[in-house]
Amino acid sequence: MNKILLVEDDEALGLAIEFSLRNEGYEVIRATSVKEAKSQFNDNTFDLAILDINLPDGSGYDLCLHFKNQNNATAIIFLTALDEEANVVMGLDIGGDDYITKPFRVRELMSRVRVQLRKQVRIEEISMILISENIKVDMNQVKVYKNQGMVPLTSLEYKLLLTFMKNAHKILERDEILLKITEEDDVFFGENTLSVYIMRLREKIEDDPKNPQYIITKRGLGYHWNKDVNRE
Repeated sequence: MNKILLVEDDEALGLAIEFSLRNEGYEVIRATSVKEAKSQFNDNTFDLAILDINLPDGSGYDLCLHFKNQNNATAIIFLTALDEEANVVMGLDIGGDDYITKPFRVRELMSRVRVQLRKQVRIEEISMILISENIKVDMNQVKVYKNQGMVPLTSLEYKLLLTFMKNAHKILERDEILLKITEEDDVFFGENTLSVYIMRLREKIEDDPKNPQYIITKRGLGYHWNKDVNRE
Protein backbone atom coordinates (compact mmCIF):
# COMPACT_ATOMS: atom_id res chain seq x y z
CA MET A 1 0.00 0.00 0.00
CA ASN A 2 1.37 3.40 -1.00
CA LYS A 3 1.81 5.87 1.85
CA ILE A 4 1.06 9.54 1.20
CA LEU A 5 1.85 12.62 3.30
CA LEU A 6 -0.84 15.29 2.89
CA VAL A 7 0.07 18.75 4.19
CA GLU A 8 -2.94 21.08 4.11
CA ASP A 9 -4.00 23.55 6.81
CA ASP A 10 -7.52 24.05 5.47
CA GLU A 11 -9.45 21.57 7.63
CA ALA A 12 -12.39 21.02 5.29
CA LEU A 13 -10.24 20.65 2.17
CA GLY A 14 -7.71 18.48 3.98
CA LEU A 15 -10.39 16.07 5.21
CA ALA A 16 -11.95 15.90 1.74
CA ILE A 17 -8.64 15.07 0.06
CA GLU A 18 -7.74 12.58 2.78
CA PHE A 19 -11.09 10.82 2.37
CA SER A 20 -10.64 10.64 -1.42
CA LEU A 21 -7.12 9.25 -1.13
CA ARG A 22 -8.15 6.61 1.41
CA ASN A 23 -11.08 5.70 -0.83
CA GLU A 24 -8.53 4.98 -3.58
CA GLY A 25 -6.75 2.57 -1.25
CA TYR A 26 -3.83 4.75 -0.13
CA GLU A 27 -2.51 5.07 3.41
CA VAL A 28 -2.63 8.76 4.33
CA ILE A 29 -1.04 10.81 7.09
CA ARG A 30 -2.21 14.42 7.24
CA ALA A 31 -0.33 17.38 8.72
CA THR A 32 -1.36 21.01 9.00
CA SER A 33 2.00 22.76 9.48
CA VAL A 34 5.65 22.60 8.43
CA LYS A 35 6.68 21.48 11.92
CA GLU A 36 4.15 18.67 12.03
CA ALA A 37 4.98 17.58 8.48
CA LYS A 38 8.72 17.37 9.23
CA SER A 39 7.99 15.28 12.30
CA GLN A 40 5.85 12.87 10.29
CA PHE A 41 8.45 12.75 7.52
CA ASN A 42 11.19 11.86 9.98
CA ASP A 43 9.12 9.04 11.47
CA ASN A 44 7.69 7.54 8.26
CA THR A 45 8.60 6.58 4.72
CA PHE A 46 6.35 8.17 2.08
CA ASP A 47 5.94 7.40 -1.60
CA LEU A 48 4.31 10.77 -2.29
CA ALA A 49 3.82 14.11 -0.54
CA ILE A 50 1.04 16.57 -1.42
CA LEU A 51 2.15 19.95 -0.12
CA ASP A 52 0.11 23.12 0.28
CA ILE A 53 2.29 26.17 -0.42
CA ASN A 54 0.93 28.56 2.20
CA LEU A 55 1.20 27.09 5.69
CA PRO A 56 0.92 28.82 9.08
CA ASP A 57 4.61 28.38 9.97
CA GLY A 58 6.28 28.33 6.55
CA SER A 59 5.67 27.03 3.06
CA GLY A 60 5.50 23.87 1.03
CA TYR A 61 8.69 25.02 -0.66
CA ASP A 62 10.47 24.75 2.71
CA LEU A 63 9.21 21.20 3.10
CA CYS A 64 10.22 20.21 -0.42
CA LEU A 65 13.76 21.47 0.17
CA HIS A 66 13.89 19.68 3.52
CA PHE A 67 12.87 16.39 1.88
CA LYS A 68 15.30 16.72 -1.02
CA ASN A 69 18.19 17.75 1.24
CA GLN A 70 17.84 14.35 2.89
CA ASN A 71 18.41 12.70 -0.49
CA ASN A 72 14.83 11.51 -0.43
CA ALA A 73 13.04 10.12 -3.49
CA THR A 74 9.51 10.97 -2.33
CA ALA A 75 7.48 12.40 -5.20
CA ILE A 76 6.12 15.92 -4.59
CA ILE A 77 2.86 17.49 -5.77
CA PHE A 78 2.35 21.14 -4.84
CA LEU A 79 -1.20 22.14 -4.02
CA THR A 80 -1.90 25.87 -3.92
CA ALA A 81 -3.99 28.82 -4.98
CA LEU A 82 -0.88 30.47 -6.41
CA ASP A 83 -0.86 29.91 -10.16
CA GLU A 84 1.57 32.59 -11.29
CA GLU A 85 4.26 31.27 -13.62
CA ALA A 86 7.07 32.25 -11.24
CA ASN A 87 5.60 30.12 -8.45
CA VAL A 88 5.13 27.17 -10.76
CA VAL A 89 8.72 27.41 -12.00
CA MET A 90 10.07 27.77 -8.44
CA GLY A 91 8.22 24.70 -7.25
CA LEU A 92 9.50 22.56 -10.11
CA ASP A 93 13.05 23.92 -9.92
CA ILE A 94 13.50 22.96 -6.27
CA GLY A 95 12.44 19.37 -6.89
CA GLY A 96 8.66 19.32 -7.21
CA ASP A 97 7.20 16.76 -9.62
CA ASP A 98 3.80 18.34 -10.29
CA TYR A 99 1.75 21.41 -9.46
CA ILE A 100 -2.03 21.73 -9.20
CA THR A 101 -3.93 24.92 -8.40
CA LYS A 102 -7.06 25.49 -6.37
CA PRO A 103 -9.90 25.09 -7.07
CA PHE A 104 -9.46 21.68 -8.65
CA ARG A 105 -11.44 18.53 -9.35
CA VAL A 106 -10.74 15.66 -6.99
CA ARG A 107 -10.63 13.24 -9.93
CA GLU A 108 -7.88 15.33 -11.51
CA LEU A 109 -5.81 15.22 -8.31
CA MET A 110 -6.31 11.45 -8.02
CA SER A 111 -5.17 11.05 -11.62
CA ARG A 112 -2.00 13.05 -10.97
CA VAL A 113 -1.33 11.04 -7.82
CA ARG A 114 -1.52 7.80 -9.82
CA VAL A 115 0.86 9.20 -12.44
CA GLN A 116 3.49 10.11 -9.84
CA LEU A 117 3.23 6.76 -8.08
CA ARG A 118 3.67 4.92 -11.39
CA LYS A 119 6.78 7.01 -12.03
CA GLN A 120 8.14 6.02 -8.63
CA VAL A 121 7.72 2.34 -9.46
CA ARG A 122 9.56 2.78 -12.77
CA ILE A 123 12.41 4.64 -11.08
CA GLU A 124 12.82 1.88 -8.52
CA GLU A 125 12.76 -0.76 -11.26
CA ILE A 126 15.41 1.06 -13.29
CA SER A 127 17.63 2.05 -10.36
CA MET A 128 18.96 -1.35 -9.37
CA ILE A 129 22.24 -0.27 -7.76
CA LEU A 130 22.49 1.47 -4.39
CA ILE A 131 25.74 3.13 -3.31
CA SER A 132 26.53 4.55 0.12
CA GLU A 133 30.18 5.58 0.44
CA ASN A 134 32.13 2.27 0.24
CA ILE A 135 29.00 0.06 0.33
CA LYS A 136 27.42 -1.02 -2.95
CA VAL A 137 24.30 -3.14 -3.42
CA ASP A 138 23.57 -4.61 -6.84
CA MET A 139 19.89 -5.54 -6.56
CA ASN A 140 19.85 -7.10 -10.02
CA GLN A 141 22.48 -9.68 -9.05
CA VAL A 142 21.56 -9.67 -5.33
CA LYS A 143 25.16 -8.94 -4.36
CA VAL A 144 26.73 -6.58 -1.81
CA TYR A 145 30.20 -5.09 -2.03
CA LYS A 146 32.43 -3.26 0.43
CA ASN A 147 35.52 -1.56 -0.98
CA GLN A 148 34.96 -3.54 -4.22
CA GLY A 149 35.08 -6.85 -2.33
CA MET A 150 31.94 -8.99 -2.16
CA VAL A 151 30.25 -9.30 1.24
CA PRO A 152 28.46 -12.61 1.91
CA LEU A 153 25.06 -11.97 3.49
CA THR A 154 22.20 -14.27 4.43
CA SER A 155 18.79 -13.60 2.89
CA LEU A 156 17.54 -11.79 6.00
CA GLU A 157 20.75 -9.78 6.35
CA TYR A 158 20.38 -8.68 2.73
CA LYS A 159 16.75 -7.65 3.27
CA LEU A 160 17.78 -5.79 6.41
CA LEU A 161 20.51 -3.90 4.55
CA LEU A 162 18.09 -2.95 1.75
CA THR A 163 15.54 -1.76 4.29
CA PHE A 164 18.08 0.58 5.88
CA MET A 165 19.55 1.88 2.62
CA LYS A 166 16.17 2.50 0.97
CA ASN A 167 15.18 4.55 4.02
CA ALA A 168 18.43 6.47 4.55
CA HIS A 169 18.41 8.99 7.42
CA LYS A 170 14.98 7.83 8.63
CA ILE A 171 14.50 6.36 12.07
CA LEU A 172 12.88 2.94 11.69
CA GLU A 173 11.12 1.36 14.64
CA ARG A 174 11.85 -2.30 15.41
CA ASP A 175 8.32 -3.44 14.43
CA GLU A 176 8.56 -1.58 11.13
CA ILE A 177 11.91 -3.20 10.33
CA LEU A 178 10.61 -6.66 11.20
CA LEU A 179 7.58 -6.17 8.97
CA LYS A 180 9.75 -5.14 6.03
CA ILE A 181 12.29 -7.95 6.27
CA THR A 182 9.91 -10.82 7.04
CA GLU A 183 7.06 -9.80 4.71
CA GLU A 184 5.09 -13.01 4.14
CA ASP A 185 7.93 -15.35 5.14
CA ASP A 186 7.25 -17.76 7.96
CA VAL A 187 10.05 -16.47 10.16
CA PHE A 188 10.01 -16.37 13.96
CA PHE A 189 11.76 -13.53 15.70
CA GLY A 190 12.39 -13.66 19.42
CA GLU A 191 12.78 -10.51 21.48
CA ASN A 192 16.48 -10.14 20.77
CA THR A 193 16.66 -11.68 17.30
CA LEU A 194 16.58 -8.38 15.40
CA SER A 195 19.41 -7.03 17.57
CA VAL A 196 21.44 -10.12 16.70
CA TYR A 197 20.87 -9.66 12.97
CA ILE A 198 21.84 -6.00 13.16
CA MET A 199 24.98 -6.92 15.10
CA ARG A 200 25.92 -9.49 12.43
CA LEU A 201 25.26 -7.01 9.62
CA ARG A 202 27.42 -4.41 11.34
CA GLU A 203 30.22 -6.94 11.65
CA LYS A 204 30.16 -7.39 7.88
CA ILE A 205 29.80 -3.80 6.65
CA GLU A 206 31.21 -1.55 9.38
CA ASP A 207 34.94 -0.85 9.70
CA ASP A 208 34.48 -0.80 13.48
CA PRO A 209 31.25 -2.61 14.48
CA LYS A 210 31.52 -1.27 18.04
CA ASN A 211 31.55 2.28 16.70
CA PRO A 212 29.14 2.01 13.75
CA GLN A 213 28.99 4.75 11.13
CA TYR A 214 26.25 3.31 8.92
CA ILE A 215 23.62 1.66 11.15
CA ILE A 216 23.03 3.91 14.15
CA THR A 217 20.96 3.01 17.20
CA LYS A 218 18.54 5.62 18.48
CA ARG A 219 17.73 4.45 21.98
CA GLY A 220 14.02 4.13 22.61
CA LEU A 221 13.26 4.93 18.96
CA GLY A 222 14.88 2.39 16.65
CA TYR A 223 17.68 2.49 14.07
CA HIS A 224 18.63 4.52 11.04
CA TRP A 225 21.10 4.46 8.13
CA ASN A 226 23.38 7.42 8.78
CA LYS A 227 24.85 7.96 5.29
CA ASP A 228 23.54 9.29 1.99
CA VAL A 229 22.45 6.67 -0.54
CA ASN A 230 22.58 7.19 -4.29
CA ARG A 231 21.05 5.15 -7.09
CA GLU A 232 22.69 4.20 -10.37
